[in-house]
Amino acid sequence: MHHPNGKHSKEKVSYLESPERRKEFSPEQLLNIIPLKETDNLLDFGAGTGYLSIPVAKRIKGNVYALDIDPSMLEIINEKALKEKLTNIVLVQGSMEELPLPDGSIDLIIASLVLHEIQPLAPLLHQMKKVLKKEGYLICLELQPKGSSKKAPRITLEGMEQEMKEAGFHVTEKFFPAKSLYILVSQKTD
Repeated sequence: MHHPNGKHSKEKVSYLESPERRKEFSPEQLLNIIPLKETDNLLDFGAGTGYLSIPVAKRIKGNVYALDIDPSMLEIINEKALKEKLTNIVLVQGSMEELPLPDGSIDLIIASLVLHEIQPLAPLLHQMKKVLKKEGYLICLELQPKGSSKKAPRITLEGMEQEMKEAGFHVTEKFFPAKSLYILVSQKTD
């Protein structure tokens, strides 16, 4: 997530918007491999600058709930949505403790490069399961940890898969779109 005090650095925004990031793995590549339907309501968890929210909103008729803890990130998304004339993006400022969405209201959640920052992860995964519709999907993108890096917390694919299973998700697909990036597609089980 972003800094709890609501401040973000220009470096973070420039990374989130960087052509290198887009070249390594674009939002369109992700949207082409996940089970996204035109009628879905989607939660972009930790939406940041709208890197995924904007392309998703162009593809679906349902709502895209862009959730972030940082109001300045939501302002960036709002500006982009206005510029693109997108009316199906719903900005949600929220914390990790409680997702401010009704139970059973979301078809698909995308959590991109954010779950590794949440400790413990289990309570959030249970919240996600509650807001998902029956048979809804949670898509998780994370960076595989390199060695014993102390720089940033990371979670291995195996660790993430275990957390998801324990929270009541069934991993249906795994992708490795870039050298250190993994994607888990998991479905809510009852």
